[in-house]
Amino acid sequence: MRKLFASLILIASCFASQAAIAGPKVEFKTTMGNFVVELDDVKAPKTTANFLSYVKSGFYNGTIFHRVIDGFMIQGGGFTPDLVQKPTNPPVVSEAQNGLKNSSYTIAMARTSDPDSATSQFFINVNDNVPLDFPNAMGNGYTVFGKVISGTQTIDAIRKVPTMVAPAPRMGRMADVPSKTVTIESATILK
Repeated sequence: MRKLFASLILIASCFASQAAIAGPKVEFKTTMGNFVVELDDVKAPKTTANFLSYVKSGFYNGTIFHRVIDGFMIQGGGFTPDLVQKPTNPPVVSEAQNGLKNSSYTIAMARTSDPDSATSQFFINVNDNVPLDFPNAMGNGYTVFGKVISGTQTIDAIRKVPTMVAPAPRMGRMADVPSKTVTIESATILK
């Protein structure tokens, strides 16, 4: 009886410790459905804090997925529906060396060729994108900071939207823009 009781306590403590290490969750409501990401604030604390500050401020509400490449990723979090880039906070330092991989349905920070240039834009991998992992051919990588834990069917629907080259104000033309606007209606931290 004591062994059974000890086993039950051990199992319960394992479940409790799993719940304790679960990171913050953010629900995205889009015009194509909803999805939830769980963030890894242990392995990517600065990136997670940066992302959550944008969520808390309502920054992502009304932005679009402006770059979609089926078999690669979907990118959003920086442009309005008329392809105007929103002003952002200062960039966050890369945490690509955190051991997290750009696997299917993980969320990572978009950036320029400068590894420390990520601001608000993020992408969701729709494939195992090993060339984006640290260290990649350029010696850096892209910071993964969480994963989609529900709503992968929404991600799959977005990645299948046909794309086009579109005129962008002040920027010339943009490629891989969905021909059907996919808007983030809201991004909310779940309790």
